[in-house]
Parts: sequence; structure tokens; C-alpha cells
Amino acid sequence: MKQVCINQNDAGQRLDKFLDKFLVGMPKSMLYKAIRKKRVKVNGKKGELSQRLNEGDILQLYINDEFFREEQREIPAWLTVSPKLKIVFEDENLLIVDKPSGLVAHASAANGQDSLIGRICAYLYQKGDYHPERENTFAPALCHRIDRNTSGLVIAAKNAAALRMMNEKIREKEVRKFYLCRTEGIPQPNSGTLTNWMIKDSKTNRVQAYDTAAEAVRSAEGGKAVKAITRYQVLRQEGKTALVEAELLTGKTHQIRAQMAHAGYPLFGDVKYGAEKNGRKDYQQLRAYRLIFDFQTDAGILNGLKGKEIRADLGEFGGERCGMDKGTAGGN
Repeated sequence: MKQVCINQNDAGQRLDKFLDKFLVGMPKSMLYKAIRKKRVKVNGKKGELSQRLNEGDILQLYINDEFFREEQREIPAWLTVSPKLKIVFEDENLLIVDKPSGLVAHASAANGQDSLIGRICAYLYQKGDYHPERENTFAPALCHRIDRNTSGLVIAAKNAAALRMMNEKIREKEVRKFYLCRTEGIPQPNSGTLTNWMIKDSKTNRVQAYDTAAEAVRSAEGGKAVKAITRYQVLRQEGKTALVEAELLTGKTHQIRAQMAHAGYPLFGDVKYGAEKNGRKDYQQLRAYRLIFDFQTDAGILNGLKGKEIRADLGEFGGERCGMDKGTAGGN
């Protein structure tokens, strides 16, 4: 029998969701059976699949020892990663960092060990804000992602409560996300809203935008079409290109890239979506440069962000950091 104490970052989870993360390699069917057979107790009573855990709860797990072997828990890859980060904002709950283009959000066998979340974990570990040995299941996490070759602002949560709340605010569209991009050609009209239905080809990792849902489904032979909406504004014309601000009203894969390409204005350097090779950059000129926390309802521990705007510098688009919100931290 193993006894587990539920800590602050475990609290609020369903029992089955917690155990699915805590028990290494245990099939879900076996887990559900163990709960039904009263091999999982919460504070001495039979555990229920859907019950919510509270801080201080004690779990008694009458489960085979093989699922508790510490050697099965992999050594975190981020222990070998340099905590090199450009921090734009930090408090006790969140980090907002400026991701460089070329850095993946999460590590994988194909991309190597270096990743944005790896650097964040290494930074918080070295700072003393993250103690993996004290956690049952939680690790710092990204609240959203941007493409590998897109640079700019990404929000990360230091604790489970912040992660849940920020994810809820993003889901409810109470976090506004703005991007800068350079387009081939000058979008006409100079401002407007793009509404498309998109189908992703998982083999090519490319998204195709269509004008109607019916057209998208028909072209994809019954595939699932997702609606994408982007508001844009041309900021200035630069020869045959334009500097454009785009606001995501939905958050779909390659949304700005696919919609602008479909409209006839692919992002400069985005050969994957039809742009010409320019001999200087082989990736899209796209930067997540501004966030507005437009909370409409209570945000709990994140209420201090209500109404705030966070800006990064203009990066590859030139210029100095502008409009930095009060309370932001410098990079390291």
C-alpha cells in the first residue's frame, strides 16, 4: 500500500485524472477497475472516479508496486537545458516570455531536448520556485503555444490554479492576442475581418482555408472543418509588402498564415503557404507582440492582470520596446 498526500497543485482534480498522471504506465482499464474494487481510498473511504480532490486529502493506494517504481519516472530533459529566457512579465503565478523564432514549445525526439517549456522549468528550478521532488503530478506548463518559427509572447503558469484559470480565460476569449506580420502585397481593404473554414493535412502539417464550411468538407472528403476568424489592420505599406497587425478571434493551427495566404497575401518568407523565396529568411515573418487581459468575470488569483496590456519589442520588425506595461520584469 502506498499513501499519497494531495498538495496545493493536485487539489481540484478529479480522482481518476490525478491517478492517470500519478501511476506510471498503468492502463486506464486497470485503473478504473482498481477504483471500482475499492483499492483506492480517499481519507479512509472508497474513492469515486469523479470526486474532486482537496488539499490535505490522503489517498491509500492498494495497487501493484510496479506502478510506483521511481526508476520508471524519467529524469526531466530540462535538467540539461540552459534556462535562457527573455522574460517580459513575472509574478508569483505566471511568466510571460518572449520566445525566439526557431525554438519549439515542447521537446520531442525529432526536435531535440531544448524547448521553451524546458527552459522555463530550468529557470524556475534554479530560482527555487519549482521543486519537482515535492510534486505528485504538476509541472509548470504553457497556457498556449505559437509555431516554432513564430516569435513572441507566450504565457506559462507556475501553479495548477493559475493554469486552470488562465486556460479558462483563453477559452472564454478574455485574453486578446495580437500579432505583427509582413505580407506579400497590400491587403485590401486595409482593415477587415477574415472568416474561413479550415482543414488540416496532418501528413504535410499544412492548413487549407476555404470560404464556406461546405466547400471545406467537400474538398477534404468529409474531414472536420474548423472556423477561423482573424481581424486585421494594415499599419504601413513598405514597397510591395505591408506591415499588418492581426488579432486572433479564434485560435487555430497556422490560422494567420493560412487565412492571409487564402486572401492572396501570404506572409513574407512563408514559402510553405505560397510566398516567394526571398533569399534572407526561410520562415514566416510573424510575431506575437501584444496581449490584453480583457477579463469580463472574476479571475481569482489572476485578478491583478485585469485590464492590463503586455507588449514585447518589435523584434524582427525593428524599433524599440514600446508601451511596456507597469510591473513587467526584465529579461535574464
